[in-house]
Amino acid sequence: MENPIAVGAATGAIGSRESVVAVMGLGYVGLPLVRVYLEAGFKCIGYDVDEAKVESLLAGHSYINYIGGDWISAAVTDGRFRPTSSPAVLAEADCILICVPTPLSESRDPDLRFVEATATTLAPVLRPGQLVVLESTTYPGTTRDVVAPILATSGLEIGTDVFLAYSPEREDPGNRDFGTGTIPKVVGGYNEASLELACALYRAAIEEVVPVSSLEVAEACKILENTYRSVNIALVNELKIILDRMGVDVWEVIDAASTKPFGFQRFTPGPGLGGHCIPIDPFYLAWVARKHGVNTRFIELAGEINHSMPAYVVNKIAEALNDRGLPIRGSRIAILGVAYKPNVDDPRESPAFAVMELLLARGAVLSYNDPHIAELGASRSHQLPAMKSEPLTPEYLAAQDAVVVITDHAAYDWDEVVAHAGLVIDTRNATRAARPGSATVVLA
Repeated sequence: MENPIAVGAATGAIGSRESVVAVMGLGYVGLPLVRVYLEAGFKCIGYDVDEAKVESLLAGHSYINYIGGDWISAAVTDGRFRPTSSPAVLAEADCILICVPTPLSESRDPDLRFVEATATTLAPVLRPGQLVVLESTTYPGTTRDVVAPILATSGLEIGTDVFLAYSPEREDPGNRDFGTGTIPKVVGGYNEASLELACALYRAAIEEVVPVSSLEVAEACKILENTYRSVNIALVNELKIILDRMGVDVWEVIDAASTKPFGFQRFTPGPGLGGHCIPIDPFYLAWVARKHGVNTRFIELAGEINHSMPAYVVNKIAEALNDRGLPIRGSRIAILGVAYKPNVDDPRESPAFAVMELLLARGAVLSYNDPHIAELGASRSHQLPAMKSEPLTPEYLAAQDAVVVITDHAAYDWDEVVAHAGLVIDTRNATRAARPGSATVVLA
């Protein structure tokens, strides 16, 4: 049975900004979420197992380049924001938002270890009246079938003593038009009381809240959003390969098609998928579909095409070098941009890493430049040597046998790149407006 008295009291505390909001996982989703709740007048706890992140925040510094540190320093100093790695502190929170990674295993099955570990950490410190919301992208059924049973080991009844909801993160790092507070928030609840409380929490900080009928609808919503993008990106990637064989410029074709004011949405090809969502989420759906005896041929095919694009790029590099009488082995090849998208310092699942691995395996003398990523650290999915971003000087460009554009950061001066490089392999059509220079430009 639901507890209307507890829900009413909790909703009132949210409305008066007396509730304390905790965010578990202070990465590209969690840290912006802390900021919107601080701006809405709440006190916040930020929990992360990464001590380096906690120490950086306590010192008033941001480790994400597009998120400044001034607000962090002010909020920590006046006691409104408490970064911590101590689970015991979470007992002080009234609302707890879980924002942890949901990667794939080596066999491309869902890897829920971070979600499970977070719920296991939380269960011993739960108290009656708290709201827990999972924001990590996952397959339909995760919140009810995985998270709820772990939280129930606290001895508290889910939906009566402790409330549970799911609301998919929709963060788009570096997007100046849509931020955490302005992107509509879809919310599904374990029961009506949980939904009511979660909607009250999000309405207190976010412009538009969209309640749905169940946890599973909210979970499937995010999977659909990113599967839609994955499939359409695969379509233009395959079209790029076809039109390249025909000698037709795919970018001009897309520009022409984009003039249609209805029935067409612009998607662009690239060197492969990047980021934490689009390369991963469709496989969560494919996995849960198999559990229900359904084959997802369309999704699997899109994933296969997108996954093949780094190899396509490397083959184009090999062809361009071969035209100059050079093999990949021993050639000096520079990668421009290793972030997964322009103008951010987020390298998660970047296609640059797959391209770099393939080039190294074929004996390339590899280097890179990225104005947002000074050095490459450890990656869950790729094995690369420690590397630092090289200064993008005319001498550096001229010394390369090939310069490969992977990420089209706004900071790059494409006129300079084309003027000083001898050979440019452009996977983003970034050099389209560059003035003629010394470089031969090959679209890939």
